[in-house]
Amino acid sequence: MDKRIFRISLTAALAGFLFGFDTVVISGANQPIKQIWDTNWFLGNSIFTFHGIFIMSMALWGTVLGSLFGGIPTDRLGRKKTLFWIGVLYFVSAIGSAFAPEPYSFSFFRFIGGIGVGASSVAAPVYISEISTAQTRGRLTAMYQFNIVFGILVAFISNYLIGIIFDESIAWRWMLGIEGLPALIYTIMVFKIPNSPRWLLMKNRADTVIMESITLLGIAKDKASVHLEQIKVATYETKEKNRESLFSGKYNKPLLLAFLIAFFNQLSGINFVLYYAPEILERAGLATGESLFSSISIGIINLIFTFVGISLIDKLGRKQLMYIGSIGYIISLAMVGWCFYSGASSVLLLIFILIFIASHAIGQGAVIWVFISEIFPNKVRSYGQSWGTGTHWVFAALITLLTPTFLDAEIGIFKDNPWPIFMFFAFMMVLQLLWVIFMMPETKGISLEELGKLLSKKKGESN
Repeated sequence: MDKRIFRISLTAALAGFLFGFDTVVISGANQPIKQIWDTNWFLGNSIFTFHGIFIMSMALWGTVLGSLFGGIPTDRLGRKKTLFWIGVLYFVSAIGSAFAPEPYSFSFFRFIGGIGVGASSVAAPVYISEISTAQTRGRLTAMYQFNIVFGILVAFISNYLIGIIFDESIAWRWMLGIEGLPALIYTIMVFKIPNSPRWLLMKNRADTVIMESITLLGIAKDKASVHLEQIKVATYETKEKNRESLFSGKYNKPLLLAFLIAFFNQLSGINFVLYYAPEILERAGLATGESLFSSISIGIINLIFTFVGISLIDKLGRKQLMYIGSIGYIISLAMVGWCFYSGASSVLLLIFILIFIASHAIGQGAVIWVFISEIFPNKVRSYGQSWGTGTHWVFAALITLLTPTFLDAEIGIFKDNPWPIFMFFAFMMVLQLLWVIFMMPETKGISLEELGKLLSKKKGESN
């Protein structure tokens, strides 16, 4: 693997670090904000709480917006410029959330950060997939997921340490504000990465400009012209005179595949567990300090098994990892449900939660961003990525929005015992396993252009 392409991919993938950090850091602020601002009340006669909508899920609604519309700047401005503005959004969100005087402005700045998360889940995987080869695409694109889980781990550790150092009334502000530092560093680093040659080609830029981008990727000048001709031929083979809409009917198969992998990703309960890890562990009998510390173990296991998933994704393939992850999901979620139902020890419950995290990391976690970025042709890839990530974040937001209604210790439907929630997620993972067996294609080792031709319906072809 070329070291320069690795470094460039890693820089782009750092958007995932901020994604992971921003997504999970709210778990440490969840309980303090609920107490300080008294946000745990129902909105009218609905089943939704103010805390669920404005505090916990507002960032996710921003993420929905960023993911659904992130394909527009990714396509028009380019992958590089979009990644730069994502860094700006993260920075503004971190500082604004830390200094917010009341819940409404706090929710606004969390929404801004959510837009950055959603857009990054479009731009970063697309950029990395376009600068890598068919042989290294899985590992390089999966670095985005590695950085997500690394950000999650750092957020858990940061929350724990800040919780020790500062009083609870202000600790949550530091937890949120500290993200501004890595956001600023990332934004500066993005300046140094080149534009995607495939994007430049799609925008009909001059060959000299594209050649410069190719050489900046570390490809020798004597080989750059050959590389340019290769992507030209591959792109023009799939290019049509009239641009087609993503929803023209030609791309029904990749649209369905992207929807289902994103749908099942969230119906595994992964964001439910990550967002509410301290509260779930407290319900299992751990004290507040112990639950925050135990959350770190979730981050560590997530990181370790993400390494495993990344190392295997180009060897075993995407489908095999999904088999492994699905079976692990089913067993671990069913056992977590049983632990809550039977009143088993908190240690045993934590073990099965960690098995659940490991199953996610080696399966869905390693595969989802790679898979979605692969299955759409070049000319609609950024919009296809928006479709898949938008689906992911819509369901993530809905689950986070509804969680207080089911989980909260005072008002939740399952306030006495949350075991039915985990059994529901286990059932959904049985459906995921069936989808993997009967519908999911293997994309390992196939060029982006070839995948585009294989999964897109040709003109005149029936469904």
